[in-house]
Amino acid sequence: MPPRERLLTRSFDLPDSHRLETSRRSGGYEALRKALGMAPAAITEEVRRANLRGLGGAGFGTGMKWGFVPKETGGKPVYLVVNADEGEPGTFKDRYLLERDPHLVLEGMAITGFAVGARRAFVYIRGEYVRPYRILAGAIEEAARANLLGPNILGSGFDFEITLHRGAGAYICGEETGLLESLEGKKGWPRLKPPFPAVVGAFGCPTVINNVETLALVPRIIERGAEWFAGLGTGTQGGTRIYSVSGHVRRPGPYELPVSATLRELIEEAGGVRDGHRLKAVVPGGSSAAILTAEEIDCTLDVDGLKAAGSMAGSAGVVVMDETTCIVEALYVVARFYAHESCGQCTPCRESTGWIYRVVGRILQGKGRPEDPDQILDIARKGVGTTICAFYDGAVGPYLSYIEKFRPEFDHHIRTGGCDVQPGRVPVLTTH
Repeated sequence: MPPRERLLTRSFDLPDSHRLETSRRSGGYEALRKALGMAPAAITEEVRRANLRGLGGAGFGTGMKWGFVPKETGGKPVYLVVNADEGEPGTFKDRYLLERDPHLVLEGMAITGFAVGARRAFVYIRGEYVRPYRILAGAIEEAARANLLGPNILGSGFDFEITLHRGAGAYICGEETGLLESLEGKKGWPRLKPPFPAVVGAFGCPTVINNVETLALVPRIIERGAEWFAGLGTGTQGGTRIYSVSGHVRRPGPYELPVSATLRELIEEAGGVRDGHRLKAVVPGGSSAAILTAEEIDCTLDVDGLKAAGSMAGSAGVVVMDETTCIVEALYVVARFYAHESCGQCTPCRESTGWIYRVVGRILQGKGRPEDPDQILDIARKGVGTTICAFYDGAVGPYLSYIEKFRPEFDHHIRTGGCDVQPGRVPVLTTH
């Protein structure tokens, strides 16, 4: 595979890549200097034309999202909130960015704040991310001492302060309004929308919420322009992104590719399926993404390409499974996670996730009933679109796809009480 341009990971291998001095040697904060000489609306338009889409999961157009902030706020401040919670199973790319190039993230934050009129930002970071938190806190101090954050940045008259807020391990706080509730010191229950955060967000003020990786690409767009960035991707999404590849590949880890690359190319980039085995299935976008079979991996990795393939790009957590994987057990692990992490606010989500988890566990234990798979499919479909946030709709992706694409495995477990993929193996069941 020919070498590709690295926009996000090009400094990862440098010694002390997290230090300001290293960042500035490779052009760090020059995009911020350039942006401070532009009109804020021009920055937003540049990001919109670049086709930068949110890389936290939803894939919404970033420039369009910024444009929703009201021109008149009635005296209320505008806030920028950075989603660094990264709770989606199979996803670890934001952690690498925070540890290896935190100044790229901070530069993207400052440019975004200037563009949307935010002089205060909050980074909501996953509580378990102790090392990334410490590195990011150190980077903020370095940047402030160099007048790249804080009051009157580079003599421009623009002030920008950043506050770090550590989460407490709740997956639901990765949902943007659940995150805002937690940031405000309340239970992390998602809010009804509208009003949307751009109008009524953190502390009742207009708020832009973006993912870590999304903001890290903003300086690259300002450096080299929207047309260049858009040209790296597809017609509806520009640039590159980091794919967190795990599972049965030779070289698991983070890989940066253009979003126009295919899932097959990504797996090859990670060394292919481990020696002596063949590909069985792939989860392309974190645990919420519908599973794809080995015959479905020639789709592009952009939001629309994976949607056309029947799945989603999500948070780009790519889990590769070979022929030794029991899909029933894989679904059990996913169902256990969603049953545990449901916040309980909405009845369809609270009740269905727990019920599906228990039924899949019953099948895995060899006590399944012939009607179980169809009942899971029926219950899952009936809950779609009935809840406040997208948590349950995300859980439905695996519920449906694992059973529909690998139904014979479920039927074999029910019929024989055992697994045809791993005969004689006794599964370990747990409670949540």
